Amino acid sequence: QVQLVESGGGLVQPGGSLRLSCAASVSGFSDYSMGWHRQAPGKQRELVAGITRGNFINYADSVKGRFTISRDVAKSTLYLQMNNLKPEDTAIYYCNTKTPLFDWGQGTQVTVSS
Repeated sequence: QVQLVESGGGLVQPGGSLRLSCAASVSGFSDYSMGWHRQAPGKQRELVAGITRGNFINYADSVKGRFTISRDVAKSTLYLQMNNLKPEDTAIYYCNTKTPLFDWGQGTQVTVSS
């Protein structure tokens, strides 16, 4: 069974940075198109960044230029570097395939507030 374990969230002031990590216990990690999703209170979960098996990367317009997705295939780990954070980035962040295939992990809370 695939497990996704997200970490790295926290409370940060506007303009600050965080780096999220997602450890995936899945064989063939590099074969999957992975993504970071987030769910803000009262809103639907949305995909904010994705990386395909060919390393094509795309971002939601709301995070473009501020977030960077990457992965370490050897460690089966997905990362999300988040810079210039805004209050509207407050959400629980999850990793999964771009089109979710696996059970969701517990996510990691990101709160942007002064």
